[in-house]
Amino acid sequence: MSELNSLFRKRIGIKDDEEISFNNLASILEKTAKSIPFENLCIIENRIKEITNVNLINKLLIRNEGGLCYELNSLFYLFLMENGFNVRLARGVVYDNVAQKYPTFGRTHVTIILTNENKTYLLDTGFGANLPLKPVPFSGEIVTSNNGEFRVIKKATDFGDYVLLIKLKHKDLDWRIGYAFESNDVVMDLSEFNEIQKIIAEHEESPFNKNPLITQITNEGNKTLTNTSFTQWTNGVVTKEEVDEKKYKELVKQHFAL
Repeated sequence: MSELNSLFRKRIGIKDDEEISFNNLASILEKTAKSIPFENLCIIENRIKEITNVNLINKLLIRNEGGLCYELNSLFYLFLMENGFNVRLARGVVYDNVAQKYPTFGRTHVTIILTNENKTYLLDTGFGANLPLKPVPFSGEIVTSNNGEFRVIKKATDFGDYVLLIKLKHKDLDWRIGYAFESNDVVMDLSEFNEIQKIIAEHEESPFNKNPLITQITNEGNKTLTNTSFTQWTNGVVTKEEVDEKKYKELVKQHFAL
């Protein structure tokens, strides 16, 4: 068993001899979401490293940090490859539901496309609190998980040929766009994501280079920490508290072990 395979299993709490199959992939996705936070601290603290297999292992599995989509989904893709899945990486654009438009600074979202028994699915472990937690079929079928309802529809946009729609539990009354992605533009090398990392780190419209953000799925909902607030969703009830610098540092360690 490779170092990546063994360390990933350790990080999310499954045994080395546990078989990873399509049938238990939902469980693996949920364990991953609850174990590895979505966070931008390397961007904020200017600790950026080149996107390589070795650097991803060091950051996410040895130092036990979190990461953004291009890190989290790249690592999960490598883990799935190690366990015999037919997967590929794809790029897309996250929809701005406040401005009601797609940002124009590039296809900076990274996601995973899986093929199993001649059917195609979307997987995502790098979409903050919006994770489907299950494979989402390209057929348009609605998938329901502990985090809400999700579906993938074929729709031509300037940013791809498919769209992920989401309706989060306790949060969304109606369907909303998560992101558009291109199913045919296969990413052949993780080094392509250095371009994404550069945009995320430097572009003035990037939402991830302004303030620290840490988000993680929990058994009861999710939790999100910034340098000014800590928000928790617990069984549909939201609590939000203001935090100062000292409290922020305490919560980073207490809730996210970073």
